[in-house]
Amino acid sequence: MARVFMKGTEAVAEAAVRAGCRFFAGYPITPQNEVPEYLSRRLPEVGGVFIQGESEVASVNMVYGAAAAGCRSMTSSSSPGISLKSEGISYCAAARIPMVYANFARGGPGVGSIQPAQQDYLQATKASGNGGFRMPVLAPATVQEAVDLTVRAFDWADRDRTPVLILADGVIGTMMEPVVLPEMKSEEEVAAIKESKRSWACVGHKLDYAHRSWIEPGQWSTARMQKCNEDAAAMYKAWEKEAMVEEYRLEDAEIVLTAYGISGRIAKSAVNLLRAEGIRAGLIRPITVFPFPAVAYDHIDYGRVKAVLDVEMSIPALFVEDVRTAVRERCPIETCLCSGGNIMSREAVVAAAKKIMEG
Repeated sequence: MARVFMKGTEAVAEAAVRAGCRFFAGYPITPQNEVPEYLSRRLPEVGGVFIQGESEVASVNMVYGAAAAGCRSMTSSSSPGISLKSEGISYCAAARIPMVYANFARGGPGVGSIQPAQQDYLQATKASGNGGFRMPVLAPATVQEAVDLTVRAFDWADRDRTPVLILADGVIGTMMEPVVLPEMKSEEEVAAIKESKRSWACVGHKLDYAHRSWIEPGQWSTARMQKCNEDAAAMYKAWEKEAMVEEYRLEDAEIVLTAYGISGRIAKSAVNLLRAEGIRAGLIRPITVFPFPAVAYDHIDYGRVKAVLDVEMSIPALFVEDVRTAVRERCPIETCLCSGGNIMSREAVVAAAKKIMEG
């Protein structure tokens, strides 16, 4: 298939359209603005609907409504905008509504900077909204991976009737790379996807719990709420077998770098530089940060590895908490960090790894 040179935000938007997304509502915020800009032109071409809501709160609830009617639907934002969407995302999780959203993260906390960062990790993987729900969180390291994971996100959302997050950052969003786009779903395929949701979607059913795809605040009994939580917990547990990870040059590694997203890509480059200097480095790069691929850290030879180096664009380190849980004190864990819009350099990663090896 032909390769197309695209910016990350626009590639995600086009992948969504090709995956059958026919509704998008969003609100401008840097560095994700090209997603709504692109879809405002593209969706009408395929019979879809684009709405710029009056706010992030309004936009996510429009997505809730469209998705509840069976339409593949999406929103996107950056960091503080995602925070504003958190209530609507929690409502979608409670109502078992399949929707996809993307966070092209920026520095923080608060409004922060408009430059890239990875300071939303805990929000994405631990507390995307109230009520303790979980959802798949996919973290691309290349524009091509962002395209592929967008398609995967819609399929996963529909299969399990859950929100799915694409956790990217401003680097992935603004960089341009050649990508191979998926085949466009036909109108018949898009219609079939919507029809497959008729058993639960808001399409004229009698008001009963069997066909519920909405939330009735205050109407759930405690017994029913607990049963819904138990069912959800079982689903989250089943996701563990679907965790995705890249393991690179682990077989003889004496130091293991670990990172996700753009930091994972930079760390992989640092592994190659370290190898060229005779330092046997390896990499573990989670592609799903939830479910977290903890089993990959069991593949480390702890009798040989001197340390695991956590690389992330966040201060304090956030991703490292899941790394610590997976490593289980079998070797030291060090960090190489930057934040606030500063982009990690492979030179900094190489220097940090060398310092560990010299020590």
